[in-house]
Amino acid sequence: MATGTNIRTYFNGTWHEGDAMIMRAGDHGAWLGSSVFDGARYVQGVTPDLDAHCARVNRSAEALMLRPTVEASEMVQIVEEGLKAYAPDAAVYIRPMYWGIDGDATAIVPQPDKAGFALCLEEIPMAPDTASATLGHTRFRRPVLESSVVNAKAGCLYPNNARMLAEVRARGFANALVADALGNVAETATANIFMVRDGVVFTPVPNGTFLSGITRARHITNLRADGVEVRETVLSFEDFNAADEVFMSGNMNKVTPVTAFEDKSYQVGPLTRRVREMYWDWAHSG
Repeated sequence: MATGTNIRTYFNGTWHEGDAMIMRAGDHGAWLGSSVFDGARYVQGVTPDLDAHCARVNRSAEALMLRPTVEASEMVQIVEEGLKAYAPDAAVYIRPMYWGIDGDATAIVPQPDKAGFALCLEEIPMAPDTASATLGHTRFRRPVLESSVVNAKAGCLYPNNARMLAEVRARGFANALVADALGNVAETATANIFMVRDGVVFTPVPNGTFLSGITRARHITNLRADGVEVRETVLSFEDFNAADEVFMSGNMNKVTPVTAFEDKSYQVGPLTRRVREMYWDWAHSG
């Protein structure tokens, strides 16, 4: 499924124009779900944290018992070559992917030495700085490592996220604020979450139920370097009801202000705006 335009696909050692066919009907990933991906961005002429995203897709593959076939540094070079076909002002989503090809005698366990690899580039605009989101409650929760591969950015996790989004969108919200197995706030259905109270920034402590994002880590580093106190801690829904500001953090749009959680409203506050400003200052500093 392509959501953008001007697609290019790297597969079997060469670039293909368009949304290329990369998987066979009998591939393990096609019918047993052993697929992982990562997402980076080319925007404003830069590729922030591209190396970290390429390294993470290899860790995700290992979590699904697949042996990565492309070193992160090589992946970066492939991306840089592919981006030469795009305009300097293009906004491009960068998606490296692995999937299992063969299974064992039972078919269930993927063979680690048979992993497919592809890398897709597609133009997807950044959301405007004026964009924001509203959040609603969902009855669906983040899984735990004992029941799902939460230590990977795996395709098989996303049907649960889709249920969350469908549920809250039916009630008029843009996204879901999601609990972990213990009922504490974990993230949203699509991104990590931050809140601000009395000038202090809070975010759920990574507890193994959600991916602690690369962009999330970058915001924390930038905030602390700017003298802002950031606390990674256990947070409840009541904490978010008492927040002064709330914003989401993800690769696709970097910072998205939240203007409501159920019937609680927020202003787009100074720290939310500062986080965005610091991110792009850092991205262009290299």
